[in-house]
Formats: sequence, structure tokens, C-alpha cells
Amino acid sequence: MSVLMTFVIAIKALRRNAMRTALTALGMIIGVAAVIVMVAIGNGARASIETNIRSAGSNIVNVNAGSGGFGPVRMGAGAVTTLRPEDAEAIRKEVPGIKYLSPGVNLRTQIISDVSNWNTQVQGAGRELLAIRAWALEQGSFFSEQEERSAAKVAVLGTVVRDQLFGAGADPTGATIRIKNQPFRVIGVLTKKGQAAMGQDQDDVIIIPFTTAQKKLLGIQHLQNMTISAEDGMPLERVQSAITNLLRMRHSVMGDQDDFMVRTQDEMMSMLTSTTDTMTYLLAGIAAVSLLVGGIGIMNIMLVSVTERTREIGLRLALGARDIDVLMQFLVEAIVLSLAGGAIGIAIGFGAAFGVGRAMGWATLVTSNAVMLSFGFAAAIGVFFGFYPARKAARLDPIEALRFE
Repeated sequence: MSVLMTFVIAIKALRRNAMRTALTALGMIIGVAAVIVMVAIGNGARASIETNIRSAGSNIVNVNAGSGGFGPVRMGAGAVTTLRPEDAEAIRKEVPGIKYLSPGVNLRTQIISDVSNWNTQVQGAGRELLAIRAWALEQGSFFSEQEERSAAKVAVLGTVVRDQLFGAGADPTGATIRIKNQPFRVIGVLTKKGQAAMGQDQDDVIIIPFTTAQKKLLGIQHLQNMTISAEDGMPLERVQSAITNLLRMRHSVMGDQDDFMVRTQDEMMSMLTSTTDTMTYLLAGIAAVSLLVGGIGIMNIMLVSVTERTREIGLRLALGARDIDVLMQFLVEAIVLSLAGGAIGIAIGFGAAFGVGRAMGWATLVTSNAVMLSFGFAAAIGVFFGFYPARKAARLDPIEALRFE
């Protein structure tokens, strides 16, 4: 019997009991749709994290002050004060492949304007920070090299801070704000950046020269961090290694107890996405149980179909049909049933993923790999769970089958 004829007979047999066929396919539909939605949510979360990390800039290497302690007591990250502006200058001059570098110190305090006040993060940074983070200005300008060198009291506001202190969309350039009771002149407003990968609002910030933060606000001489951008095409691992070796030499570090931490953008992305990947696999695994249940339903209905059509099978065998013809007939029916449910499930999965994204405000991403995997899994289930009923039908004795009532 030709494959086309087998396929036509399978379609006719399934249409003979349309309601039963639809209910049986429902298990596959739900299973495939659930897998696609769960994977779409996981992929969307991963893509969102990667986008947020890239929004911080390209080819980024972060250097942070390390932990310190006395005896058995260990302090947290950033506790040591050995990271100095001189280290930043040494990195700029001696490490190949450095494009931009911004020393940094941070604090959080209450900011006061003439009309309002707001508690926010004050970030002391270098003049190259905007180039590192590919951040544009909505209004005004950024501080200059001279203002950085002279520790000028100038500030650039994020949009959230601008809106809270001066009103939504206002132009505060030239206005005066007070940080720790010291007057600062607003010289610019940054464009909206949005939420960072770790959840903090990047627009809820004030940026001032790091020298100003050191001398006028904190009274310190050390740095808390450095943000570095490598040249395009420069391997971040090489830059990371060179920075580490230079700082270990400058700080006279012995053994493996560094008093600083050097992290690349790739490491950050790997740490953040590993949890997302685990949750995606977990959710997809749970959803795949629905496919297994759907496969059991297909096996059950095919066994019922074999029993109902025993006389038909006996007649086919008596008229010369081979065992392989009968086996293929029922196996194709199971595969068609499974694939039809898979195709409908994919369509519903697309719609459900889009609906979940719109309703919950989540990022969802349906990939071709997820679709092909779901469809392939549906076909495999049709073959696996359809083979036993098909083999049972093919092994029927023609005489006994014709006698079956």
C-alpha cells in the first residue's frame, strides 16, 4: 500500500469519530502550547537581561574595591581603601586596549532643590562615563576635564531625579541643588535609560565628578570602583588579566587574597542568565509532562480503535494485506493525530505567549528552536505511543479477527 493511500485512510478513520479525535488531540495541544509559552517566558527573561547588561555599555570591565578584615572577621566587598586614582592612571597608561576609563565613588543622600527634595544615589564618575555607557544628554552638557580636575560642584541629573526635583520635563540647567547641604549647579540632564539588569532604576541618579565626591562630600582619597571600556575586538579576558596583574603588582598582593575584584561583562551576563536558564528548563520540563499525558491518551484511544476495528483488520489481512501494511496504517493514524495536535498547540502557544507578555508586562520570545523541538517531540510521541497499538493490530490472526464480535 502506498504512503499516500495509508495517509488518506488514516484521515478518514480519524474523521469517523471526530469528537473523540479532537478530545484525544487536546492533550497534545495543551502540552505543546504549555512548552512554547514556558520557554518563551524564559527566553524573554534571558533576552531582557542581556539587553539591560548591554545598555550599560559595550566591552565593559568593572574593577571594584575588595573585601578586607582583621583576623577571622571578614568585611564585605568594597571595604578596603587601597584602590586609588593613581591605579586608574596606571591602568590607562600601561594596559593595552583601554579605550575609556571612569574612576568612581558612590553615596546615597537627600537632594534638595528650591521646590522639592528627593533621596537618590549620587555617583562620582570620570568625564568618560557617558562614552563608556553610550549615554546621551537630553539637556545641557556633561562636566569637562577642567571641572573634574578642579573638583567643581556641578551635577548631571537622571530623568527621574529631574522630574522629582523640578517637575516632569522641566529644564533645570543652571539651577542650584543642595547635596549634603552644599550647593551644586545643574549643568545637564541625561536621556532616559530604564531599568538595569539587577533591577535598579538607572535614571534615579545624579552624576558628579569623582574628585568632587571624594573631596567635598566623602572626605576620602580612595576609589570604590572603576568602569573601563576596552577597544573593539580586544578580548576582555586579556584586558581583565592585564588589569589584575598590574593591580596585584601595585598593591603588593601575595597569594590569592586580592584586595580588588575585576569582573567582565560576560561574567555578569553568565551569572545573571544561569538562573534564568535553570528556571526555563524547569518550567519546560513541567510543561512537557502534559505532552507525556497526551501521548498516553493517544495510546489509549488507538488501543480502543484496534479493538473496534478488529473485523476490519481481519478482512484486510484475509484479502492479502501484509502485517506491515496494517502496522503502518495505525502508526500513521497515531502520528497524524499527534502532529495535528502539535500544529494547533504551536499556534495557540504563539498566541498565549503574546497574551501573557501583554497582560503581565513580561518579555516573551518564541524561538524557532522551541517550535521545532515541540513539533519534533509531538511526532516522537506519536511514534512511541502509537507503535504498540499498531503492532498489536498487525499481529492479529485473520481468522480470529473475522470471528470477533
